[in-house]
Amino acid sequence: MIWKRNPANSAPIPSIPDWPATLAVADQADPAGDRGPRFDDHALPIITDYPILPPMGLLVILAWRLIRPGYWAVWAGFPLGLIDDIFSGQPFGSAAFLWSVIFILLETLDRKAVRRDYWQDWLIASIATTIVLICGMLIVDFQSNLLRLDLLVPQILLSILLYPFVARLIGAIDNWRVAS
Repeated sequence: MIWKRNPANSAPIPSIPDWPATLAVADQADPAGDRGPRFDDHALPIITDYPILPPMGLLVILAWRLIRPGYWAVWAGFPLGLIDDIFSGQPFGSAAFLWSVIFILLETLDRKAVRRDYWQDWLIASIATTIVLICGMLIVDFQSNLLRLDLLVPQILLSILLYPFVARLIGAIDNWRVAS
């Protein structure tokens, strides 16, 4: 992309007029009255071909399930997974199945373990999130995605690093709920 300066208001103008982001920004009028694009006021969305954002619904439900083991029933993973399938674009039923499996494993772990600490919860949530993300990618297209699992590394790392903040937020909400 080659940028030129507009002599009227010295705002940068791309030399390719059919660039989609330029057209979207160019429709907004300048305070001076001309129709030149202004990139200093508007944030353009970041569009990627690979997953980056962590599965927030899964992180929240994992944090809540690990903080309060008896609060969510084992079957709650199925309807919550269906809601995630509707909003995420995954094949319908994939998250419902994976979340149900994770909830069954967490229930089994709660019955076997006497007590857990914060680090064990973080490890459990990290493993569960990694399993759900990898299996979700393999459910979409097993043959072509089997060799491209490295695409999930940024999303998995961000999910693992974001879990303590989500757990802290859910802990604060749970303390507020119990105190009310």
